[in-house]
Amino acid sequence: MLASVLSSAIARVDAFPVEVEVDIGGGTPAFRMVGLAEGAVREAYDRMKSAIRNSGYDFPSSKITINLAPADTRKEGSAFDLPMALGILSAGGFIEKRDRLGRYLVLGELALDGRIKGIKGALPSAILARSRRMDGIVLPRENASEASVIGEGLAVIGVETLQEAIEFFEELRQPETNGTDIRALFEAAGRYNVDFSEVKGQEQAKRALEVALRGAITC
Repeated sequence: MLASVLSSAIARVDAFPVEVEVDIGGGTPAFRMVGLAEGAVREAYDRMKSAIRNSGYDFPSSKITINLAPADTRKEGSAFDLPMALGILSAGGFIEKRDRLGRYLVLGELALDGRIKGIKGALPSAILARSRRMDGIVLPRENASEASVIGEGLAVIGVETLQEAIEFFEELRQPETNGTDIRALFEAAGRYNVDFSEVKGQEQAKRALEVALRGAITC
């Protein structure tokens, strides 16, 4: 059975769409990933298998093929763990609402116990999801505030576990959309807990930084 989940990858500072296609067929049990997956992406198999089993689901004992399209572009990082796991569960019949799964962009790194860890590139991925007029973006809860910076027009769903993500797509859990107070965010960013007075010595370096901050040159 075939399933598809939309995710994204980062190129410089922008995100581009990556379609995660999962096919579960007959034959000798095997796992194959194609589509120029590099580094942490290729290590996802063990994380997904443990996370799925520890979340109470059976990992398919079949031939599993995952394609990350476009196939001619390299993909790196662990953010594909969650979309690949959801694709496997959907192709295996554990997620029935496939149309709902296709309306959200999905990102997240899986821990072996099913927890979802933070990822990089949440904001550009949210911008991509909004530009494609998707219903929302599903990502780790710790990244939800960052993704919410784009404002209205996109539902930002933060999840902490694989089970929460499954329940959201099966409509067993009410969506918990996240918002961000932009003014408060910038005010918090402008407050510092350290000061030059705490740096011992380094007088010349501190003086150079003070001058640079003033935007002037003194003799």
